[in-house]
Amino acid sequence: MTTMARSTVARRLDGRVVGAFAIVYVIWGSTYLFIRLASQTIPPLLMSGVRFLIAGTVLLAITRRRAGAKGDPIGPRQWRAAAITGALLLVGGNGGVSYGELFVPSGVVALLVATVPLFIALIGALFLGQRLRPVAMVGIAIGLLGTGILVRPGGSGDPGHMLLVLASPLSWALGSLYATRGALPRRLFVASGMEMLIGGALLVVAGLVTGELASLHLDRISLLSILSLLYLIVFGSLIAFSAYVWLLSRVATTAVATYAYVNPLVAVVLGWAFVGEQITGQTVLAGAFIMVAVALILARPAASTRGRPHLPAGDAG
Repeated sequence: MTTMARSTVARRLDGRVVGAFAIVYVIWGSTYLFIRLASQTIPPLLMSGVRFLIAGTVLLAITRRRAGAKGDPIGPRQWRAAAITGALLLVGGNGGVSYGELFVPSGVVALLVATVPLFIALIGALFLGQRLRPVAMVGIAIGLLGTGILVRPGGSGDPGHMLLVLASPLSWALGSLYATRGALPRRLFVASGMEMLIGGALLVVAGLVTGELASLHLDRISLLSILSLLYLIVFGSLIAFSAYVWLLSRVATTAVATYAYVNPLVAVVLGWAFVGEQITGQTVLAGAFIMVAVALILARPAASTRGRPHLPAGDAG
């Protein structure tokens, strides 16, 4: 083996890379469970709003004045782009997930959210003039079949609420596509902090408008819900996101994107193990179709290993 080949293998087997993948896989997969636990005694939209307000404030406080600030100014255009992206990703995406988990098992919600790449591919082909590779078209067909199996009557959850949850990955896909074109800061952590801050504020407003304040009883909030919210803030929104960004600078984007079909599997197992969510044959079959579809859609030629990342679908949970 040549020196260059040995160096490449060493980088791939770097313990830090393995650890970062484990963090992204497990923590983002677990956020669906902790959203359900936090929402047991805290209304879901207000809970999500507090989560992202705190996480966004911390992220901006840490990163805004770091290197690159002079060449990457923040003005009204950047805040407007962050507001649009935050509304689509966090209000439509995460807010829909948090609300949906009141009616649909967390593992099933995670499988529905896994359709984000499918929506991105469809929107890109239908409205942005992007050409689909044959393997991606096969993936879209398989993904639509799997989604149809999952939401049909007789499965794990009410079909009407599952269709409502499907609006979340659609919103997340729109936000993801806009994030690659909007006037966001080039510094990813700063852009994400702005999105979290505005998205969190909008989620709080949405919670107030929908009457969640009337069902918020501070004396009835359980310790489990408080600890779950803290987990979502510290581990889901800060640590796992930092690991994701670090991985993007070390390995191919296509490798990092594998979180999209590992997270739902983690969510299904954790939901079954800790809160007794039922895993039906319909869920397993639909999940298999969706995971195969995501793998096909995310497949890229070897040369396509970099691109501007955005707050990823895995944190929709």
